[in-house]
Amino acid sequence: MLTSQRKTLILDILRRDGQVIAKTVADDLGLSEDTIRRDLREMAAEKLLKRVHGGALPLSPELPDFSARQNVSSEAKRQLGAYAAGMVRPGRTVFLDGGTTNAEIARHLPRDFPFTIVTHSPTIAGELEHHPTAEVILIGGKLYKHSMVATGAVAMAAISLVRPDIFFLGVTAIHPARGLSTGDFEEAAIKRHIAQCSAETYVLATQEKLDAASPCHILPITAVSGMIVPSDMTEESLVPYRSAGMPIFAV
Repeated sequence: MLTSQRKTLILDILRRDGQVIAKTVADDLGLSEDTIRRDLREMAAEKLLKRVHGGALPLSPELPDFSARQNVSSEAKRQLGAYAAGMVRPGRTVFLDGGTTNAEIARHLPRDFPFTIVTHSPTIAGELEHHPTAEVILIGGKLYKHSMVATGAVAMAAISLVRPDIFFLGVTAIHPARGLSTGDFEEAAIKRHIAQCSAETYVLATQEKLDAASPCHILPITAVSGMIVPSDMTEESLVPYRSAGMPIFAV
C-alpha cells in the first residue's frame, strides 16, 4: 500500500472513530507499528491530526480570544445568523449562547413581534440594546473572558429557572464520533446545562469546525435538534453527520 493510501485510510478512521490507535492500524494492514507511527508524525507535521501517545486524535481548533474573533465576521456567519434568526417565532423564549456567529443571530432578529432572549453573554445583550421588541434576560456569574460569557454556580442556578423554547449553541469543534466540544471545562458544563433546560438545541457550524475536537466535551451530536451549515459545504463532508442521525439545514 502506498503512503498516500495509508494516510487517506488513517484520516477515514479518524473521522469515523474519533481516534487512531497505531497498533490496531498496523495489525489490520499487516505493517509494522513504526511505519504507522512515521505516517502519523508526518501527518501531524502537515496539520492533519494531533499526535498522541499510541496514536492520534482530531485536531483541536485554535482558540483566539473574543476581541480577535469579533473582528472577523464572514459572509457565511451572517447567512447562518440570518437563517437562525428566522426560526424565532412570536412569544417564544430563545437562549443565545456567546460567540461571534450568535452575535449575527442577534443582529438579524425580527423587529416586528415580541419575544424573549435569554443570554449569559453581556456582548450578546449589548447587541440588543436598541431592539424594539426583544425582552432581554441577562444571566450573571463568573465572567469567562475568553468567550465573554458567565459561568459558575450562580449562572448554573439562574439558568435552571428558565425553560427556553430554543437554544442556539456555540461550539469550537464538531466531530461525528466525539461530538460537540469547546476549550474550557466550566463553559462546556454551562452549555450542556442550557441544552438540558431547552426544548430544542441547534448548533451553527462553519467549515473549520467540522471533523475537529476540542478538549472539553459538551454533548453527542445526537443530543441536538439540528446543525445549520453554509450551503457551499460539500455533501461528502456532511455524510458522517447525516449517518449519525443529525438533521442538517444548509443555507
